[in-house]
Amino acid sequence: MSSIQCRNLSFSYGRHNRHVPVLNALDVDIPLGNLWAIVGPNGAGKSTFIKILAGILKPSRGSAHLGGVNEELLAYLPQHTDIDRNFPISAYQMVAMGLWRFMGRSGGLTPELRARVYDALDKVGLSGFGDRSIASLSGGQLQRILFARLLLQDASIILLDEPFNAIDNKTTADLVQLLHHWQAQGRTVITVLHDLDQVKEQFPNTLMIAHRVIASGHTHDVLTPENLQKARKACAEFDENNLEKLHKAHAF
Repeated sequence: MSSIQCRNLSFSYGRHNRHVPVLNALDVDIPLGNLWAIVGPNGAGKSTFIKILAGILKPSRGSAHLGGVNEELLAYLPQHTDIDRNFPISAYQMVAMGLWRFMGRSGGLTPELRARVYDALDKVGLSGFGDRSIASLSGGQLQRILFARLLLQDASIILLDEPFNAIDNKTTADLVQLLHHWQAQGRTVITVLHDLDQVKEQFPNTLMIAHRVIASGHTHDVLTPENLQKARKACAEFDENNLEKLHKAHAF
């Protein structure tokens, strides 16, 4: 299998008659070794979809297969809001967490592994920041730290959820170059994004979802006015239908 394959992939929050549908019967293939953007209206299920690929959420129905890639070779970066900035950990320790697959039973770092941590910090432009607490870092600096951790994970599939929100243009440009570097190495990079201009400029492939698949393929074929209109309409219809179901569920 040379692609991530989703078949009848559906997901709902809640239980029984109070469930809230988010994804409905997604059928899509995402070829491995490419750079992909996931786009769609707010609340369309983009983050839910990528969390299912990451194994954080389990689908209510259907399946998602990672093209034969071992789950240990998958890396996931959540949104900023999902990261506890007050956790008492240094930048060095945060980056070193990316080496968990390579640590022995003791969990310690060999001199070679420690050197890899400092090299990763240098590659993201934060040489000398190792002793800083993550609470003291700016948003852009924290994101560089998280990308340094991804560097050390050496994953075959890299999943990113809105990685460029609320960071400066220079940091965004540097991190986008890292994405292209990973793709050039043959890795699969899948990124949830809302900036369509950035998608057009930097991402050759796009999957557009609005609770279901609207379009998938080359970015210039996907990001058309017609597809954007379909996505907005699909979200509006989906939300209206499920609001009506919830009202009926509570009517008794």
